[in-house]
Amino acid sequence: MHITPKITPIYQTSVFKFEDLNELELYYGEPGSRYMYSRNGNPNSDELADAVNLLENGVGAIATGSGMAAIFAAIMAYCTAGDHVLCAADIYGGSSALLNLELSRLGITVTYVPFEDLSTDLTPYVQSRTRLLLCETISNPLLRVIDLRATAEACHACGLKLVVDNTFATPIITRPFDHEADLVIHSVTKYISGHSDVTAGVVVARVAEDAERLKQISMLFGLTLSPMESWLAVRGLKTLRLRIEAHCRNAEAIALFLEQQPTVRTVHYPGLHQHPQHLLAATQGSQLFGGMLSFQLEDEAEVVNQFMRATKRFPFAPSLAGVDSSLSYPLGTSHRSLTPQQQVDLGITVGLIRLSVGIEPVEELLTDLEQAFASVTHTMQTN
Repeated sequence: MHITPKITPIYQTSVFKFEDLNELELYYGEPGSRYMYSRNGNPNSDELADAVNLLENGVGAIATGSGMAAIFAAIMAYCTAGDHVLCAADIYGGSSALLNLELSRLGITVTYVPFEDLSTDLTPYVQSRTRLLLCETISNPLLRVIDLRATAEACHACGLKLVVDNTFATPIITRPFDHEADLVIHSVTKYISGHSDVTAGVVVARVAEDAERLKQISMLFGLTLSPMESWLAVRGLKTLRLRIEAHCRNAEAIALFLEQQPTVRTVHYPGLHQHPQHLLAATQGSQLFGGMLSFQLEDEAEVVNQFMRATKRFPFAPSLAGVDSSLSYPLGTSHRSLTPQQQVDLGITVGLIRLSVGIEPVEELLTDLEQAFASVTHTMQTN
């Protein structure tokens, strides 16, 4: 009986069978014609990579075991021992930890570039062996929006590759290749999968040579994503557009609400008109501003603790982008590995809270936040 499934099955196998030596030679003679060993490739991981590649309008992609593995693969695609990397100062703490603690052991050095200099002249930061600039479309956790085209021009003028972590924006909001980026990274764990039940990453290439290099790195370093995780991520990806629109609507409503709270000192959200990059975000992001925001309370740990204890719909969970809302504390989690001076320079202080706004009915989220702030205000008045 011939079976044609509508949904790709889970190919939960580590190895694939060959009929004879002719099939073996076909495998090596025509790459991609069939599968041999799941570390080298699997129908499920390829389906995920191909789907994200299509969304980003790339020429090829790999699916990896985590977002960190994706960042590692992207850097290794361009760097060897003795090379130098530029990195946006506003970057995920895991990225800086990888560069500072591990890649430095391989002889790869890094210089951090302030946000204000990324899209201008990079010459003062470039060394003879500088290979690339790593940045984020929308930065974590202060939600600064990089001018991708200007940054790509600044990189290419210096002979550098531009590697963009597009996790916060997703290709629904921004496609970095449209602005001449060279590689695009996603932590699939976040919006691509979207349900807080997968750990995965993807790297997408703009040119075929880079795509082939990524596949070699993935295979030899053993970065390939498992079939089950790949299948779950593909399932989540199918609702990405609908989810992103809902995330954005809710986040904008909450950002406006936070602006009105007397205990909130600052709100960081590109959708607010007073955000320094609001106009850039509107044009580069197709009038969508994302589901992430952060805000500043008084720099007192007990004020932060009181807010965390009081909220019911925003559990303290140090990740982001699930369909259920959550909050995180950058100083103690994602950016913990930064030096105290780096934290101060970036504005990551005791009172900074990051919200990952989900797709729940926004009225329920606003009601919860209202009672949480009432609790904080009461505590501050009685102390």
